[in-house]
Amino acid sequence: MIKKRIIPCLDVKDGVVVKGIQFKGLREVGDPVAMARRYNDLGADELVFLDISATETGHALMVDVIRRTAEQLFIPMTVGGGLKSVEDISRMLNAGADKVSLNSAALRDPDLVRRSSEMFGAQCTCVAIDAKWDEEKGDWFCYTHGGKRPTEIRTLEWAKRVEELGAGELLVTSMDYDGMKQGFDHRLLRKLMSIVNIPIIASGGGGNARHFVDLFKETDVSAGLAASIFHDEQVSISEVKEACAKEGVAIRNV
Repeated sequence: MIKKRIIPCLDVKDGVVVKGIQFKGLREVGDPVAMARRYNDLGADELVFLDISATETGHALMVDVIRRTAEQLFIPMTVGGGLKSVEDISRMLNAGADKVSLNSAALRDPDLVRRSSEMFGAQCTCVAIDAKWDEEKGDWFCYTHGGKRPTEIRTLEWAKRVEELGAGELLVTSMDYDGMKQGFDHRLLRKLMSIVNIPIIASGGGGNARHFVDLFKETDVSAGLAASIFHDEQVSISEVKEACAKEGVAIRNV
């Protein structure tokens, strides 16, 4: 049985970790290198860095953050945000990232997923999907630019397509649940798991240890990701892992 992973997410803007609710109202929460080192020591299975900087200066700072973090980290690190080409991907992998996460650029240029998979391997190519339910149309749709811009691309169709293009993993954020701390979007995740055969990292909604237990018992996703509950120390990674293990969930490094 493949053991489940617990993954903190660091949203980095201009070299500083920030967090908001439903992609809005960003506040600064800390230094990315120090926070990454702390999560490494606290038992995180992986780390996800998302660069949400709006400027090239911010993106250049991110390369430095990744390089300095990689020197101190002993767990896998995924980096996303602002990656528009195989050159950008190569730069992050060379700086020390283990995987890259593609989102808006992949929606604009789906072939980027194929090129990344062929050049660097499916295991290095994760596609991030920001999904939001449309009540009128009765389906989930993809959003770009950090959840700011809606598209006409249906989430389930897109997930299947990027799997076919060579993505090795999906990082799926439910925008409806993000930052609400009410639990993960099981309905969306179960739908996705029924149509793809690659691992899914679930994001959006984790508010306590029980939410992770329910996530792994109610869906077959590979990992649960959260940000603010770990940043604000509302719950610890060890508490989440202990709760999962107690309920019979196969979890890494308890």
